Amino acid sequence: MNDMRSIIAETIIGFGSGIIVGSGLVALLTVLGIIPRLVQLSKSYTFVKSYQAAVILGGIIGTLFSFSQISIHVPILIQVLFGLFHGVFIGMLAAALTEVLNVFPILMKRLGMSTALLWLLMAIVLGKIFGSLFHWITFVDIMSS
Repeated sequence: MNDMRSIIAETIIGFGSGIIVGSGLVALLTVLGIIPRLVQLSKSYTFVKSYQAAVILGGIIGTLFSFSQISIHVPILIQVLFGLFHGVFIGMLAAALTEVLNVFPILMKRLGMSTALLWLLMAIVLGKIFGSLFHWITFVDIMSS
């Protein structure tokens, strides 16, 4: 009986958490207008439905791979391309968020460091690059052995 309560509680918490995270992602994509902005910048108005389908399919396939034991063995070139596309998407998402919120210009103005904005952005970019390299080269290698 205690196991059944635990399973039910975990199911409810997991389902609720999934709904919250999914709603947050949809709200973020909607508020930032990422898909319309990409369409506008790339002048590919005829592919709007394809962009939307790609986002939905990516979410579904990502969820499937996260919760199953499915693994795909592909050549290193395809892995590199996947990593590149993934990095570009995350970078664009972060850039869109900071652009909408005007986080860095406001922060630098309030700190009285407006001339150092370029240095701040370069530090963030380089920190992200080196942090990712450390994680994937050193940390993941340590964890797998």
